[in-house]
Amino acid sequence: MITEKEIDIARKCIDIALKKGADAARMSLNKCVSDSVTIFNGEIDKVTHSADRSLYMYIFADGRYGTFSTNRLDIHALDKFIGNAVNMVRMLGEDSLRRLPDKSRTAEDAKTGMELELFDRSYLNSDADSRISTARSLSIYGKVNPEECRIISEECEYTDSYDDTVLIDSQGFEGRHTETTFSAFVEMTIEDADGNKYSGFWWENTPFSDKLDIRNIAPKALERAVRQIGPKPRRGGRYRMVVDRNNATRLVSPLFSALNASSIQQKMSFLDGSIGQKIFSEGMTIMDLPRTVGKSGSRLYDTEGVATKDAPIIENGIVRQYFVNTYMSGKTGFAPTVEDISRPCLMPYIKGEDLAGREKEVSLEDILKLCGSGVYVTGFNGGNCNPVTGDFSYGVEGFAFSKGKITHPVREMLITGNMIELWNNLMAAGTDARECARWQIPTLAFEGVSFSA
Repeated sequence: MITEKEIDIARKCIDIALKKGADAARMSLNKCVSDSVTIFNGEIDKVTHSADRSLYMYIFADGRYGTFSTNRLDIHALDKFIGNAVNMVRMLGEDSLRRLPDKSRTAEDAKTGMELELFDRSYLNSDADSRISTARSLSIYGKVNPEECRIISEECEYTDSYDDTVLIDSQGFEGRHTETTFSAFVEMTIEDADGNKYSGFWWENTPFSDKLDIRNIAPKALERAVRQIGPKPRRGGRYRMVVDRNNATRLVSPLFSALNASSIQQKMSFLDGSIGQKIFSEGMTIMDLPRTVGKSGSRLYDTEGVATKDAPIIENGIVRQYFVNTYMSGKTGFAPTVEDISRPCLMPYIKGEDLAGREKEVSLEDILKLCGSGVYVTGFNGGNCNPVTGDFSYGVEGFAFSKGKITHPVREMLITGNMIELWNNLMAAGTDARECARWQIPTLAFEGVSFSA
């Protein structure tokens, strides 16, 4: 992990930058170690170890700004490096809007990096043998023989890592964030009796080793591959669409991009001018919950050191917040917020029902039953969303369903529409977002989506 000696060097770098003529400076000291083991068809295929230490420098001098990085933490070498960096910044074009955030906005509660309880000390006891053993235990190749098909390849990967970051600036801000990650992934390819091939995958991810449940990852990947056997054509038209929780982020990410002040300033946002306006369905609420202890995606400050807070991004269809860093605040005149989304959580919703105080979970099965018939999308195959208009076109695959029950697989279909129109046709959002995901987006359902065969 980052040592006190290394932190002291980062502090001295701030002093050096100021002495060399910088008006202000920020230093980001990062350490990351990652180990992974890949098993292919039951045998060890690859073992990797990567370690990185870097010092990123953000120099503000004479109304100009530049960024630099090095992995050498020798203070004598850094003295010369920083002097050259400051001189180089002075040669750049003037940009008076570049500055550190107001100190009153920076986090004051990120002193040790452990406040969010995302560091699992058992990571320190991990070794090569335990990693290989965990990776091997993922594999079911040669141990399972499905009747419907033949497993022709299986790839399993186990990874554990830790990230440690210290952020310091010349205004006196110091923050630290430390976390571990344990993840496992399996992808299965099968062949049916007619020689058709299908693939399925599953994964788990957690900051804590004892919460990584690897028992069902390979069986789940196999199940997802097998259920694709025998796809049938589906006629184009307007259908109700249910989107699997593992893929629903594809429909949310364009919204966050459009709410970024940089996109708005560059006239590349279909949500320009939407702040305080009811743009989406009344039942649509997305919270950013970055201060949830022990959950992936949580953080106490952004890359500028600005304190995060739990807040609505979209509330009952009303846009409540843009993502505005210090620079973009000066460019646009918007009040500064945080640089970007941390841990978005889309709240449960069923059209026409009041879920306040309701404890019952809203599952995929509940949503399929609610929708009756339509297409259940479990994968996106290419496509894009126009950032200016919000018009989208995505290739999809999944299943037809009728009377609330899945009937058969469908492939090679295309959905088209507009993001604002789509989210105004939101029928339901479940309570089943995967706990292991940084973005807490559950199963979603929409009415009247245009499908092309």
